[in-house]
Amino acid sequence: MDLVLLPTPCSNTTSSYAPHSTASWSLSFYPQPLLNIRRHSTTGTTPSFPFINTLGFISYLASTLAFYASPLIRHQYAMRNLSAPHPTVQFNDVVFALHAVILSALTWSMFAPRIWGFEQGAAQKVGSVIWGIAIGCILVVIVVTIFVSSSPGRGYDAERWAWIDVIYTVSYLKLLITVIKYIPQVYTNYRRKSTVGWSIGQIMLDLVGGVLSVVQLVIDSLLEGDWSGVTGNPVKLGLGYVSVIFDVIFILQRYVFYRQPKRGVKEAEAEDGERSRLLGEREDER
Repeated sequence: MDLVLLPTPCSNTTSSYAPHSTASWSLSFYPQPLLNIRRHSTTGTTPSFPFINTLGFISYLASTLAFYASPLIRHQYAMRNLSAPHPTVQFNDVVFALHAVILSALTWSMFAPRIWGFEQGAAQKVGSVIWGIAIGCILVVIVVTIFVSSSPGRGYDAERWAWIDVIYTVSYLKLLITVIKYIPQVYTNYRRKSTVGWSIGQIMLDLVGGVLSVVQLVIDSLLEGDWSGVTGNPVKLGLGYVSVIFDVIFILQRYVFYRQPKRGVKEAEAEDGERSRLLGEREDER
């Protein structure tokens, strides 16, 4: 779920864990919408997560397509990386990104009663902070685009401000979104003192994908005798750890902090729905 594009020099060795981690991440997009369909409800979840996640993966898709298919961007990348002129982006990265955008947008659309007719909580809306971050991200891309287009060389000189810098900006916005996107749901679970409605399956799959990705990175470095893949990209590695930390937080919320009593799912959801309604009324009173 949190594959991040930061093009690096090609590796001569590819760990067998790579397709497994990608498959796990791809599957992690399904448990939540399937749970929403089964419950005919989105109560217990916040639309802020799928909304900002959709924006993040649109950024990822744009970056991936540019590094994979744009002759200009690939040329500028090669000019800046003479020792390893080929970015590591492959066709399966494009497919993963497109799949992520579709599933994230589908999950977000489930908060529209006119489309799905699902039950919603009284206070379910995208938060103002998340809206601000989303608008800020778009404005940053616009500003950088204007700056590059008006710079000497008009963005075509790789030794100056170039169009590849716009793509890098889009890539780093995905990094920012990866850091903040889980916070609204963590807070929602804390506020409701419940995880009913939030699929733990997607978290388990995301965690498996993250662990396999780190294992892949370590094995590739061991086989090549070169640890630059680990030490040379601390941002990517750090973001991987951030994702794992949030996965662990969700697991603790589900099985330790807000553990549901052993009773029927209907009863738990009914009680949780009443709690959400009361919390929504309190928010309205404020």
